[in-house]
Amino acid sequence: MLMSRLNAFDWGAVILSIIGALNWGLVGAFQFDLVGAIFGDMTALSRLIYIIVGLAGIYLILTVIKMAQSD
Repeated sequence: MLMSRLNAFDWGAVILSIIGALNWGLVGAFQFDLVGAIFGDMTALSRLIYIIVGLAGIYLILTVIKMAQSD
């Protein structure tokens, strides 16, 4: 089962990717950037959050590929 294979780091990546997806949904639907609203528009902190969310997405792509190959 997929859920039993996820460790804490994997779950962190999943949560960050969900946050990123919700933020993009808000940007697309309402032109509202929640991360920018909370942490400032393109401040160093908001840019760091965007980078971490992007890295989480890349990590999940690699994790899914690895899981698919092990089945």
